[in-house]
Amino acid sequence: MSELLAKIAVCVERGKVNALSPFPPDMKGQDGADELTKKALDEGFSPSDVLTQGLVAGMQNIGAKFRNNEVHVPDMLIAAKAMKTAMKHLKPYFASGMVKRKGIFIVGTVAGDLHDIGKNIVAMMVEGNGWEVIDLGVDVSAQKFISAVEDHGGRVIGLSTLLTTTMLNMEKTVQEIKAKHPQVHCIVGGAPLTNEFAVKIGADAYSPDPQGAIEFLNGVIS
Repeated sequence: MSELLAKIAVCVERGKVNALSPFPPDMKGQDGADELTKKALDEGFSPSDVLTQGLVAGMQNIGAKFRNNEVHVPDMLIAAKAMKTAMKHLKPYFASGMVKRKGIFIVGTVAGDLHDIGKNIVAMMVEGNGWEVIDLGVDVSAQKFISAVEDHGGRVIGLSTLLTTTMLNMEKTVQEIKAKHPQVHCIVGGAPLTNEFAVKIGADAYSPDPQGAIEFLNGVIS
């Protein structure tokens, strides 16, 4: 990997958004993911390499650290901000078809639940790993998930809940999605969930962390 792409990965992992960002303190005044991504493209690096060897690599590193409890939610959020800022430089290449998305990931918090931090982190991590994300927000009905599949053609749906009281809604939503679109993969997550619950409700997978969701998604397209 080139030194420049490696620097982009470090900026994403550490949440160094741009040169004006004071965070992290030891990188103050240095170019961040924003400037370095633009520089790489200007110097002729392929957009695909910038994405996979820079942005995706950085997000994978922070994801692995989060799984191992080496970093916390604020670290994930600032890393995602760095990634999103850098991704703006790649948008034209996605639009032109020069860089291909891995697939479409539809995500939302199930009906009756208004919590979104966990869902947002998963969405940002998945986008940073090269997927197009359709974020339906919170309190999402089964029909809204189904309509999103029909409108966007997604093969994978992520369902989140933080409340034990809405786990029943998750079960009903998975069942309705599978009844209408049995080919769609459903992955579920949230604090009160377990793998046993996921199996019971007919979901295809359960993950307690964003990295597990990414591994499942990458397995779907492999």
